[in-house]
Amino acid sequence: MNWLLILITFLGVNLDFFFILLLLLKKHKLGSVMMGYLIGLWTLLILSFSVGQILDRFLPEWVLGLLGILPIYMALKDEDEDAKEVNHKSSVVITLITYLSVCAGCNLALFLPVLSTISAIQIMEVIAVLTVLSILVILIIKWIGNIKPINDLMEKYGEILTKVVYIGVGIYVLFDSGLIAHVISWF
Repeated sequence: MNWLLILITFLGVNLDFFFILLLLLKKHKLGSVMMGYLIGLWTLLILSFSVGQILDRFLPEWVLGLLGILPIYMALKDEDEDAKEVNHKSSVVITLITYLSVCAGCNLALFLPVLSTISAIQIMEVIAVLTVLSILVILIIKWIGNIKPINDLMEKYGEILTKVVYIGVGIYVLFDSGLIAHVISWF
């Protein structure tokens, strides 16, 4: 299990949502936002792991490497996903639905190839580490939420940084799976 890749994937997948967290934390209580975010994160991690395990049973590792194309596609697609307006009174549900609507595709596309070859024990470790990291990130975002220069920088360069991370994760998966070596061996 490559912890650096998991952490980079987590940050890349959630970077765009960190901006939305700035807004959610201004409108809603910290605990409610945190709970909605964590429920969404856990849901998508478990779903990515489960689908990855099913694919891993039926496909050779080099074929799973083709999943590396997903994060590259996510980086290159031109759609700009914005949070959908949600009319609900629960801050937890608002955060959860916003997170799922903004991040589901990216999370599944990036975490599926990264988590497809780990064990059930390792997914529990990943969930625990990313839960702690998420709590820390949310607390930091809450703290910096009122600092204007940081908000301006994130708004200006956040999208390009997210795309660079997506492409990097995709290339890593393509090479790490042995797909590139397998294709080269054909020649």
